[in-house]
Amino acid sequence: MKRTAKDLSEYLGCELEGDATIEVSGIAAPARARAGDLIYVETQRHLGPAVASAARCVLAVPGVVIEGKTILRTAKPKLAFAQAAAILAPPPPIAAGIHSTAVISPSAKLARGVAVGPYAVIEDGVAIGAGTEIGAFCFLGAGAHLGEQCRLYPRVTLYAGSIVRDRVIVHSGAVIGSDGFGYVAANGKQWKFPQVGEVEIGNDVEIGSNTTIDRGSLDRTEIASGVKLDNLVHIAHNVRLGENTVIAAQTGISGSVVIGKNVSFGGQAGLGDHCRVEDGAIIGGQAGILPGKTIHAGQIVWGTPARSLEKFKAQFACSQRLPELIKRITALERPVIQK
Repeated sequence: MKRTAKDLSEYLGCELEGDATIEVSGIAAPARARAGDLIYVETQRHLGPAVASAARCVLAVPGVVIEGKTILRTAKPKLAFAQAAAILAPPPPIAAGIHSTAVISPSAKLARGVAVGPYAVIEDGVAIGAGTEIGAFCFLGAGAHLGEQCRLYPRVTLYAGSIVRDRVIVHSGAVIGSDGFGYVAANGKQWKFPQVGEVEIGNDVEIGSNTTIDRGSLDRTEIASGVKLDNLVHIAHNVRLGENTVIAAQTGISGSVVIGKNVSFGGQAGLGDHCRVEDGAIIGGQAGILPGKTIHAGQIVWGTPARSLEKFKAQFACSQRLPELIKRITALERPVIQK
């Protein structure tokens, strides 16, 4: 979709410098950009590739000089670039219309503009909001609710009764509403504990490929609005994730964990059951939080068991000296042993 530089400056609230009439029709990295693509520069360090780029229109911070380009000035070029991408490069449709091979219950309610791809299955009592797209081979179990303007890529599964609010993006292979991992040991056997609770996904959530979100056991699993989950994340039963929390790949969150707003997780983090992570905390990659522990608001933790970043760096630095220290101790002990 084409826009002029003037259109973009008004849409983004940027200050325009240069030719307001040039057309911008896409987005790209500087080295790959064509003349009609938009690029961005955050610091002087990124200036060289932008100067050499074929792109004629650049988002840049104040003070960065780029000769021969039309500049859109903004304090946050990367944010403006993401906002521009929404109108310059919208994602292609997942489905169009209702495919003839889709299996849709007569009791399901599909609002205006819903699209359903090949071999999707929509069971009894499912409700789907306006403008939602459902990819090939998706499964929506009985009584599931899917809001407006959602995008389900192929092979997404919503178990019966799952609730997904508006503008949610779910990538291929994700499963929402599966049973939690709960058993009671007795008489040499593991007895399955009931997994009959609910799962609710808030507005504007994005869920990566092959991520799993279990339903509550007797309560509810809640993913608040604005949460972003990477691929291969596991959310266990009764977990509550606060607004705008971001979780990177291969993180596992055990049952009944409560996580606040605006928390950031690095990849492969692990949380034991009944942990609490307060607002604004940062959990480093491969950090391990023991069951029942609390990470306080704004705290940055790393390592296993998780500890403050300052303590982790100090202890890690010491561990790098262990081979040297072992040699020194061995040298000190040898005369004593010989005596």
